[in-house]
Amino acid sequence: MTARQGWRALAVCALALISLAGCGIRPTDVPVDAGPAPTRATCDTRPEIVDGAASDVYLLCGSHIESVRRPVELPGQDDRVAVAEALLAELQTHPEDDEREAGFTSEVPASLRVTGPEADDPAPALRLSSKPSELTAVALVQIICTFAHSDSLGGNGHTVLLGGPGSHTSEAPRPYTCTSAMRTSPDAAHNPVDAP
Repeated sequence: MTARQGWRALAVCALALISLAGCGIRPTDVPVDAGPAPTRATCDTRPEIVDGAASDVYLLCGSHIESVRRPVELPGQDDRVAVAEALLAELQTHPEDDEREAGFTSEVPASLRVTGPEADDPAPALRLSSKPSELTAVALVQIICTFAHSDSLGGNGHTVLLGGPGSHTSEAPRPYTCTSAMRTSPDAAHNPVDAP
């Protein structure tokens, strides 16, 4: 190899090193564990409901609230409290395998209870054993939307009257509306709406 060829080979190597350094990736001897590739919740489940009644139950999927159709045998419409209890129990039940695989969870506490209106409450009112403001926004949206969309509760698909524990000093139940904006941004649940 002549001196000129040697200098040319050295120049090529130098250019290669400069181009590698310019890409911004520095070599390291430390192994890097970036964890598993992120998974994406599908929020899609199709339970087979052959016979019997079914109800929409609202669960958390990702960062928003979506309905899941479940086979639920509800009491008659003349017993609104029993209907509300049955729907609340569904919200407190761990999601089924297919629901979990689709990304669904629930934040409704297992200790929560629901009762009917107090003496001075409007007839459609329901009272929870915790103040609505004490629940997480996600849990509250789940309850609002599940109750508001229940035909057996006489829901209009939008608004439900909810209050906290009943007593002579308790606040009156207030209307809460299940909107698409609320299901997308559950924090809005802590802002009651004006009565329709």
